[in-house]
Amino acid sequence: MKAPSAYAPWLTPLYVGAVQLGAYATARLPARERAELLRAHSTNVDNLRAGRWRTLATSAVFVESPLPVPYGLALLAALGTAEAAWGTRRAAAMFAAGHIGASMLVYGGLRAARALSHKAVTPDTERAVDVGASYGFYATVGALAVSVPHRGARAAATAGMLALGVGPLLDRRRDFTDAGHLAALLLGMGAGAAFKIRHRVAVPLRLPSRATPRNRRTAAPPRRRTAAPPRRPFRAGPQAA
Repeated sequence: MKAPSAYAPWLTPLYVGAVQLGAYATARLPARERAELLRAHSTNVDNLRAGRWRTLATSAVFVESPLPVPYGLALLAALGTAEAAWGTRRAAAMFAAGHIGASMLVYGGLRAARALSHKAVTPDTERAVDVGASYGFYATVGALAVSVPHRGARAAATAGMLALGVGPLLDRRRDFTDAGHLAALLLGMGAGAAFKIRHRVAVPLRLPSRATPRNRRTAAPPRRRTAAPPRRPFRAGPQAA
């Protein structure tokens, strides 16, 4: 059986291409119909509170507008790298866990804030459009950051991703999706670190073999001594007269 890294990523280009084609298709709809379609597939408070759990899956295939080229390339690079390194099933599971996990954390946070203060979460926020691949993207790059083999590069990648996730929360124009991005990033980092620990435990420990010194000759195996055949008794022949 081949290792997962031996397989070329195939799901990533299909997913990103489908998202982009769907974005171009929805962009041709009238503005009102397009807004209703996106809102119907959003993981907002209204949909999840009403039990529309299918939006946890459908929201990942809709975007508000066609993907910009830099973001589309970054999405292809991150998801493709994860699929090539981990295999299709694990990469898809990481993306789905980040997308669904962050969506549920944001939903729970908005419900809690609404219960504490009605002014904290407005009805418009509860009906807001919340679609896209960003939660799964952040979870994937977070897991990739903690999976870098070199310790220094791993620390730099982890710190850079944390700065990328925390930075938007310091802006006054922040919204709940910025908190979702940070949540997805932390979920991905936690999952990536747990997988590394599990992988280390699963690999059997190999003890180093003792090398023979060059200047020391190996002792030859002891030669097995064979028993000598029994001596026949000497008998004198008849003497000549």
